[in-house]
Amino acid sequence: MQTYVERYQTGYIRERLKKMPVTAILGPRQCGKTTLAKYIMQDFDNSIYLDLESLRDIRKLNDPETFFEDNSGKVICIDEIQRRPGLFPLLRSIVDRNKRNGQIILLGSASPDLLKQSSETLAGRISYIELTPFLLIEVGAEHFKQLWLRGGYPGSYLVENEDDSYMWREDFIRTFLERDIPMLEKRYQLGNISRTWQMCAHLTGQTLNYSTLSSSLGVSGHTVKNYIDLLVKTSMIRLLPAYSSNLKKRLVKSPKLYLRDTGILHSLLEIESRNALLGNPAYGASWEAFSVEQILGTVKRWKGFFYRTSSGNEIDLILTRGGRKIAVEFKASSAPELTKGFYIAREDVIPDESWIVAPVKDSYTFDKQRKIYVGNPLHLINKILMYG
Repeated sequence: MQTYVERYQTGYIRERLKKMPVTAILGPRQCGKTTLAKYIMQDFDNSIYLDLESLRDIRKLNDPETFFEDNSGKVICIDEIQRRPGLFPLLRSIVDRNKRNGQIILLGSASPDLLKQSSETLAGRISYIELTPFLLIEVGAEHFKQLWLRGGYPGSYLVENEDDSYMWREDFIRTFLERDIPMLEKRYQLGNISRTWQMCAHLTGQTLNYSTLSSSLGVSGHTVKNYIDLLVKTSMIRLLPAYSSNLKKRLVKSPKLYLRDTGILHSLLEIESRNALLGNPAYGASWEAFSVEQILGTVKRWKGFFYRTSSGNEIDLILTRGGRKIAVEFKASSAPELTKGFYIAREDVIPDESWIVAPVKDSYTFDKQRKIYVGNPLHLINKILMYG
């Protein structure tokens, strides 16, 4: 079993360290931020790692100004930075005084408080990089079944067997609810957050309806929206916006909802094995959630939308960048077919090319005249990366 997986963002992070005084690597807990930062810090002769969950490291910052002055020539990595937001004003004076790039690496959850504090005090001095759990481009297409079932969190993906993976995810879910959520939002009831998360798992791949969730939970629509926003900000769910155009069509405007990690999705749905996944009604929605995250988690410079008319004609994903447009349909079948509704929607949107993303080994042309191709998520990702 692999012990270190080369992360897709490694080269970009190294470039940002050369060009900015502060580099922040943000992402959910346990997604590999610390491992990646320590790997990159091997590039430097003098570096220091501080974990703000360690009492020993916290004590080193009892007099933070003296600490930074004594270590002014070193690269300093501060983990769990959201625990000490009061450091941000000091960091600004430190980086301005030293006047060099690559001074500080910050690691933390993408909480709204962290982003607000850092953007206000370190504007123009900090670069943000979002790190996700493992992506298909990092582990290789040959491991897609394992990545799909277990999800990309290293503690789930890298263990020896499915039982250990499932147990890790159960512990992660419990810790997230009992520890991480109270640290971010003390006013929310954990039982309601848990039920909202569970319901989001069952609604993966569907359009978000706050009224339905509100009725099911017995709380106000405003409260449900706060719960959903918190799950978005902690990288647990993704809301895919509806595609807007000048077409004279009645379009669905609510976003589509996805759990971002299919390992967590499967745990919340009590899917413990690949055979259980194959027989579960959520099989197709799981494949769609997996594929959406692989694509949007890798080709970050492209924007993603979905398209659906009130009559039901739809495209699962529309990728746009500049003037280029790609239509994507997800099919959890090794012999995928397209519906009439996709062709009608395609005539509305007029993409440059279209893809059917399916769990297939090889890519091939589905319709040469219409520029429709079939492939797995990595085939489409590699094609997009060719565009630059």
